Amino acid sequence: MKKTKIFYWTVTGLFSALLLLSAIPDILSVPEAKTFMAHLGYPGYILPFLGVAKALGVIAILVPGFPRIKEWAYAGIFFDLLGATYSQISNDGFKPGVLFMVLPFALLFLSYGLCHKIQRQPGN
Repeated sequence: MKKTKIFYWTVTGLFSALLLLSAIPDILSVPEAKTFMAHLGYPGYILPFLGVAKALGVIAILVPGFPRIKEWAYAGIFFDLLGATYSQISNDGFKPGVLFMVLPFALLFLSYGLCHKIQRQPGN
């Protein structure tokens, strides 16, 4: 049980850091993020919304308890990652750089699975 919790918090910490580091430029609407979103065909006003949504999702995942909110946060982050991947592929075609998205998806599924494994254990 202790190993599972350590692994869960390690994976979830890495995943949360990755998401938070991608949310900060969106919240601040840095020019590079605006340029990238314009390249994908999205309006600039969607950027802060997505950034705040990611940051709130990170908070929901990191706060202990609240299993239903945590479930919604994992689902929202999944659709955010899926939409980002789809937008990139549909706009630019499949390029090797898109394979980077395997990392956040892997961390998402690992974190989600370990979260449920810990919740199923007695005493949690």
